[in-house]
Amino acid sequence: SRSLTVTTGTSEYSGTNNYIYVTLVGERGESERTVLDNPGLDFRRGAVDDYTVKSAADLGPLILVRLEKQKYWVEDNWFCLYVKVSVPGQRCSYTFPCYRWLVGDKVVVELREGTAKKISDDTLPLEISHRNAELQERQKIYRWLAWAPGIPKCIDAKSEADLPQDARFDNEKRSDFVGSLHYALLELSLKKLAIKFGKSWNDLDDFKRIFWKLRSPIAEYTMKHWKEDSFFGYQFLNGSNPRMITRCKELPSNFPVTGDMVQSSLIPTTTLKEELKKGNIFLVDHAIMDGIPANVIRDKTQHIAAPLCLLYEHPEKGLIPIAIQLDQKPDKDTPIFLPSDPPLAWLLAKMWVRHAEFQVFQLLSHLLRTHLVVEVICVSTLRQLPAVHPIYKLLTPHLRYTIEINCRGRTQLISPDGIFKRVVSTGGDGLLILAQREYKVLTYRSLQPKFDFLDRGVTKLRDYFYKDHSMMLWDVIQNFVSGIVSLYYKSDSEVEQDSELQAWINDVAVEGFVDVPHFASELKTKEELITLLSVVIFTSTAQHAATNNGQFDWCAWVPNTPCTMRHPPPTDKDAVTMGMIMDTLPDISQSCVQMAITWHLGRAQPDAIPMGQYVEQYFTEPAALRVIDKFRKELKELEEQIIAQNEGLELQYLYLCPSRMENSITI
Repeated sequence: SRSLTVTTGTSEYSGTNNYIYVTLVGERGESERTVLDNPGLDFRRGAVDDYTVKSAADLGPLILVRLEKQKYWVEDNWFCLYVKVSVPGQRCSYTFPCYRWLVGDKVVVELREGTAKKISDDTLPLEISHRNAELQERQKIYRWLAWAPGIPKCIDAKSEADLPQDARFDNEKRSDFVGSLHYALLELSLKKLAIKFGKSWNDLDDFKRIFWKLRSPIAEYTMKHWKEDSFFGYQFLNGSNPRMITRCKELPSNFPVTGDMVQSSLIPTTTLKEELKKGNIFLVDHAIMDGIPANVIRDKTQHIAAPLCLLYEHPEKGLIPIAIQLDQKPDKDTPIFLPSDPPLAWLLAKMWVRHAEFQVFQLLSHLLRTHLVVEVICVSTLRQLPAVHPIYKLLTPHLRYTIEINCRGRTQLISPDGIFKRVVSTGGDGLLILAQREYKVLTYRSLQPKFDFLDRGVTKLRDYFYKDHSMMLWDVIQNFVSGIVSLYYKSDSEVEQDSELQAWINDVAVEGFVDVPHFASELKTKEELITLLSVVIFTSTAQHAATNNGQFDWCAWVPNTPCTMRHPPPTDKDAVTMGMIMDTLPDISQSCVQMAITWHLGRAQPDAIPMGQYVEQYFTEPAALRVIDKFRKELKELEEQIIAQNEGLELQYLYLCPSRMENSITI
């Protein structure tokens, strides 16, 4: 006989009152099919239940645990964490990770013992057939869909309701997600404001009327300092969209800034030409926005611009804007705005740049470059890697909830009647055209932080905390991935010969990322595998946190990052009035929705699993657990370093603290 421990999940509705049967399958035979029934209630939420299973003969080494669920009166789903089996008199025990829902009557799940194995490590026909059967089943459930042409493919599901239970949010996460959005919208719109659609605020201070309930220290700081040039410059480095700034070696031909125009912004002893040569001039170019069709909201056409912004790294003031042009084609109606212009004209020009930043960070830096990129990995992993595969075990915790949040994004945020259509200038047709343009120029290289900073020429920029922390995190992630990969792949040829891994990368490259340049459809070396897995983990943790987690901080004070503009860009610097600015900025109801949605998406999630905290133990062997422990230790040291670096700073950059980042994209 063998003793058996069965552990039930701790989230709501994990327990079951249904019948559970178990059969142990060994190399030499099977145990009796045993109903697991102790006195009292079995399989309650969070329960750890012990049983004995008998077998007529010696089963030999255990290969599988077969679990069956049959209904008792009513159907009741069960979430099993794992099963542990020990042989009386022997000190060793076997763990069989499950972490799956058993849904339906007469459902059978077969679990492999926890040791990670590639297909070449399996020798028994039973092991091989189990791998194949699992993948065939998953490929039926998880299918590719081209949601729209010219962007990555996604999961085939009309809405989150079509997803299998294993891909769904836990109940607590689901009710919080729905509740928090309602809460934010109600708090903002009903408490103090009799909202009139289309009504402008009277002046900038009026925005404080929706600022009273939801707030954060950085949002407060933004409200006080948003007009300052150095704060405007700081946001290109450490705001929600820190990937746009590039070193400017020579001025673009469509941005005819002269030395005289900007001389008053530079230190007196230098010239624009010299500063270009020294590498102190930078450019943010929103050319990708040029010609994007603007949304029509309540019969009113919104407005979009494609600005260019020239910046200078000033020895005392830090990074400051020195010239802004609001269109890609210079002509008499497209002036170059300067800090020496009338203050309201310069302020409005900066707002137009920030408006472009809202579109680019939400749709490109955030949605496309993290959510949609990682969804491709989710779908391929579910379709091509069995649960016993080491790379499945490595990636799964970093893919939790991503499929459902993306389905919700497609149905609630960017759908034809979603939130973007209601309040954002690129809502409607614009957002897809924008994403398609970015996807055309997206490279695998740009997803690797080291190359991203090198190619943009920003490795020497001061106070670029996003860059410093990203590079440190990349090293820690890469060490971890390298440690795990080296346990299971001794050589490049083992990578090349892993047929499941090659099917996985082929699914990623050929099906998921149709047409992304430099994304190879095969993996030839350990190094290529380590880099790719590091990109996936970096993107689903650090990169997502850097763009998502600060969105309330930078967007809550609406004039700092407006979601839409209701009048065209100014053509005459001297004609800009406060009334014109208020009629251009989002109206009262749009401002409320912007604030509510950025709070809802940017706040800390209640059931968040912080980076590197693996609550579900897919790996069971001591060598892998040691690599994970070392990873946690290095993350903790990195956290201490980041906290120390921020000491005494009025404006702290903490988005890339491991304890504040989630292990996966869940929001």
